[in-house]
Amino acid sequence: MAQKRAVILLSGGLDSATTLAVARSEGYRCYALTFAYGQRHKREIDAAKKVAQSLGAAEHRLIEIDLAAFGGSALTDPAIDVPKDRTGLDGLIQIPLTYVPARNTIFLSYTLAWAEVLGAFDIFIGVNSTDYSGYPDCRAEFIAAFEKTANLATAAAVEGKGRYNIHTPIIKMTKARIILAGTKLGVDYSLTHSCYDPDEQGRSCGKCDSCRLRLKGFAEAGIEDPIEYQIEIL
Repeated sequence: MAQKRAVILLSGGLDSATTLAVARSEGYRCYALTFAYGQRHKREIDAAKKVAQSLGAAEHRLIEIDLAAFGGSALTDPAIDVPKDRTGLDGLIQIPLTYVPARNTIFLSYTLAWAEVLGAFDIFIGVNSTDYSGYPDCRAEFIAAFEKTANLATAAAVEGKGRYNIHTPIIKMTKARIILAGTKLGVDYSLTHSCYDPDEQGRSCGKCDSCRLRLKGFAEAGIEDPIEYQIEIL
């Protein structure tokens, strides 16, 4: 029997790296997809390439799209500063300036297209609704709605060749649990990148939401974060 195929959205961060490792551990032949979408933190693209190779992806594709053409986010518009040292990361209510309009909807649409061509009916995405920055497209409700759309919108599903399933293995995990799970599965977190605003040397700022959630996760997991920061981490 041929090995089942899955397409995995791979940003280069610790969440998506762990998600790729989970998919591999479940026996899937993994096809990783990364986007250069005009983000200011382009170092994550190099990280994704290294993670895909390290975790044995069957293929890794980089797709270039220009979400910076629309702006509206601190991640795609250099005129908007990345928020630093925000208070109240626990129980966030306000959606932050780092939200990129419709990003996961766009990414999943591309992922679905590749999956249909590959004959793969499994898609993995590393969204998280526990330790995250408050993005609406990281919620289970959104994933369920997109999965329904995928099964209505594709020839493969309509013709009865299969049913698309969108897997979110870390959606309810804390960052600490994600890190511990990934460590057991052999993820090399020194290859990953999470920072929204790294310096020219690629060092993480340690102050944006993503850095702070990452550092909190490593601290709670009792593991030292192996990447380099611009500030001293106590």
